[in-house]
Amino acid sequence: MLVQDRIPNKGSAENPSYLQKSQVRNLPTLHPNRFSESKSLDFSTWVSENLYKVVSIFVLLATVAALFFLRNVGDSAAFFCFEKVSKELETIHYPKINWNSITPITDKVTPYANFRSERWIIASVSDYPSDSLRGLVKVKGWQVLAIGNSKTPNDWNLKGAIFLSLDMQSKLGFRILDYLPYDSYVRKSVGYLFAIQHGATKIFDADNRGEVIDGDLGKHFDVELVGEQARQEIILQYTHENPNRTVVNPYIHFGQRSVWPRGLPLENVGEIGHEEYYTEIYGGKQFIQQGISNGLPDVDSVFYFTRKSGLEAFDIRFDEKAPKVALPQGVMVPLNSFNTLYHTSAFWGLMLPVSVSTMASDVLRGYWAQRLLWEIGGHVVVYPPTVHRYDRIESYPFSDEKDLHVNVGRLVNFLVSWRSRTNRLFEKIVELSFVMAEGRFWTEKDVKFTAAWLQDLLAVGYQQPRLMSLEIDRPRATIGHGDRKEFVPRKLPSVHLGVEETGSVNYEIGNLIRWRKNFGNIVLVMFCSGPVERTALEWRLLYGRIFKTVIILSSEKNKDLVVDQGQLDYVYKQLPKIMNRYSSAEGFLFLQDNTILNYWNLVQADKNKLWITNKVSESWTPVPTNKGDWFSQQGEMVKKIVNTMPAHFQVNYKEAAKSIKDFVVCSSDLFFVPRRFVEDYLDLVSLVGDMEMHHKVAIPMFFLAMDSPQNFDPVFDTMVYKKKPPSANTTLYSAQAPAVHPWSVSSEQEFIKLIRVMATGDPLLLELV
Repeated sequence: MLVQDRIPNKGSAENPSYLQKSQVRNLPTLHPNRFSESKSLDFSTWVSENLYKVVSIFVLLATVAALFFLRNVGDSAAFFCFEKVSKELETIHYPKINWNSITPITDKVTPYANFRSERWIIASVSDYPSDSLRGLVKVKGWQVLAIGNSKTPNDWNLKGAIFLSLDMQSKLGFRILDYLPYDSYVRKSVGYLFAIQHGATKIFDADNRGEVIDGDLGKHFDVELVGEQARQEIILQYTHENPNRTVVNPYIHFGQRSVWPRGLPLENVGEIGHEEYYTEIYGGKQFIQQGISNGLPDVDSVFYFTRKSGLEAFDIRFDEKAPKVALPQGVMVPLNSFNTLYHTSAFWGLMLPVSVSTMASDVLRGYWAQRLLWEIGGHVVVYPPTVHRYDRIESYPFSDEKDLHVNVGRLVNFLVSWRSRTNRLFEKIVELSFVMAEGRFWTEKDVKFTAAWLQDLLAVGYQQPRLMSLEIDRPRATIGHGDRKEFVPRKLPSVHLGVEETGSVNYEIGNLIRWRKNFGNIVLVMFCSGPVERTALEWRLLYGRIFKTVIILSSEKNKDLVVDQGQLDYVYKQLPKIMNRYSSAEGFLFLQDNTILNYWNLVQADKNKLWITNKVSESWTPVPTNKGDWFSQQGEMVKKIVNTMPAHFQVNYKEAAKSIKDFVVCSSDLFFVPRRFVEDYLDLVSLVGDMEMHHKVAIPMFFLAMDSPQNFDPVFDTMVYKKKPPSANTTLYSAQAPAVHPWSVSSEQEFIKLIRVMATGDPLLLELV
């Protein structure tokens, strides 16, 4: 998968499962006129009138026969490839659930069978009770439930808390137990069911490192939504005026615009401006309430690893006086599993996915639940600081967040566009989980887990909420002047901002928007020769801010990082598939990871022209065919292909070539094919066919055939290009050049060094390090 990828095209509005089905082009049906004059049955006349049908049937039969022949006696390698693709596209099975025959599950194995409480605090424990957990036990009116896993000590005990060990969990009879890992906090799903089974109407999702500020959850959250104790107040809401905004950073509202929450798409990190104005909604349906954490807020490893100047612990403070803020339908916010209050109507949204990494599970759950929350008319509301979490200055696993950095931006867009016409909430939940598996946001395991989770919910006595009519597809009400509510967030002191908080920030943000607008519809295809497990996410982090789609190829496929397999020597043959897949792209920019792209110097380039390094002598070199065996072989292939080219290609090539005895070798690390030359490129690749022409020979031949070099855009003429790098990479780099070659990045440390030197051209890059 890519950091930014395409959303599948919508099907019919009448078909709720359009995301699973291929679009079928409707062919017109011709109906004969019943009153037309009868025609002669003469055989020759019939053949002449139906010749095209006869030919079509003959071609079809010949194709089937050829395929049958190949299958049995021919090209086994081709069919092996076909079978491999078929296996990858195996259909995910849709769960079959009989909602009317679910047997109730009662607690018959724990000492708490008759215990009931409406308010529960649920935390996962892997070690002996922490001071923070001891503090949670003292929160009045709330029952703490600790969920153990395989790392939890056997003698774990805390007075005032209910503890469910692995052994005790296994006896509860829940269906979800078949899918839960033994060593993960996602076993909290057992705790959620246990609490619901024992009377829960509010569940505070917590961890064992946060202390509730002032020891009172009711002081911060809206614990009661109805009745005398409910706060009947109006809540600020982000404006829905911008239909293209799908996700927001709530930390800006609470005074910290240089900090972003875990799960915010990295392409949105640079959006640090506050709301021009808000709207308002009535309270009472804030079924999911996300609290802000002082100290160590919920940040991702990119922030955690790159914002420390030493080994000091984070102690970030947010504005406790800022008003809580709601999210309108169509706009989302990252949610977590350690400072969130769920009300009964949203208990179904507590399910933690099991087929994704642990650092991504609660965030994916949060986006999934928010989308479904719209179906019952509910809201997510973000609250001022509710807990203080202490930074333990320990390892923060970047690798465990791969599902976030790879998928989350695409997931948000997918969820906002998803529609369903089923008539019950639980049916919608199953449907959404299914199409998310088809979209590879999680696997079929989570589809089965969802089915088990919903059945367990009903088995412990939960009643699914009623659906509400969605407003997302209705024309939005015009926001009048009197509906606009202003709130200007405080700018709290922060040592974590990578650039000075001056007017230059707005200028730099403007540049970022301009670059993104200019290159946003260009597909970047990058070939990584280095270890992708160390660099793939970093390249997406760097270039994904500018290019909407970044495709990474490597010699070895990596499904987890969405890296496709390719062979550098013949990678040009892989580009047609990509070009056909992104038919609406303005163009395709190829980049090898040994070349650094200074995108800020490419804005003036003409996106209707070809870009290549033909004026860079170290890169573009005419070579005689008699230079050696390899060159002789490549030269013969060039000569053969040129002689088979259509007239316009052959004329272009022969006019540009200096001699029929020479051909051009280009490093081909960097080139751009605009939309208007894509068909030409595809035709030329087809001419090469199965011949083993090298990438460095094929690309310059294609470019000379597609257009005259005098028409190429000169954007790469001034790039820094060396055959070998100097002893210190930094002496090679220039922010004034359009690109720099060569530059090696094989680890996160080398990536950080690169970002620091590139920041001379794009200061906002310091936000990443």
